[in-house]
Amino acid sequence: QVQLVESGGGLVQAGGSLRLSCAASGLTFTSYDMGWFRQAPGKERMFVARITRGGFGTSYADSVKGRFTISRDNAKNTVYLQMSSLKPDDTAVYYCGADREFGFGRYKESQYDYWGQGTQVTVSS
Repeated sequence: QVQLVESGGGLVQAGGSLRLSCAASGLTFTSYDMGWFRQAPGKERMFVARITRGGFGTSYADSVKGRFTISRDNAKNTVYLQMSSLKPDDTAVYYCGADREFGFGRYKESQYDYWGQGTQVTVSS
């Protein structure tokens, strides 16, 4: 079965950095675009970043542009989210998702086929 397993979350002070990882198994990783979403308490799951299957195309939510970088290592079936200059507003559970459709403009949770269980990121002020 398909599994996406996130790791790397934790508690960090404002201005700090974290790198999240998402290891995929049970699917042909190079057949999926990958995305990161986040969900703060009491709020909907929101798009953060996306990377195409070859790793050549990326897109970001305006709120994280210039601070977050998505990347992938297809040899390791893993997608990463490097987060820098973290703010308290970045506090959320971060989820990775796999989307078999190629391309951009896919910002909705419902457009992704598989999800991980999430990893908590807490940014203190």
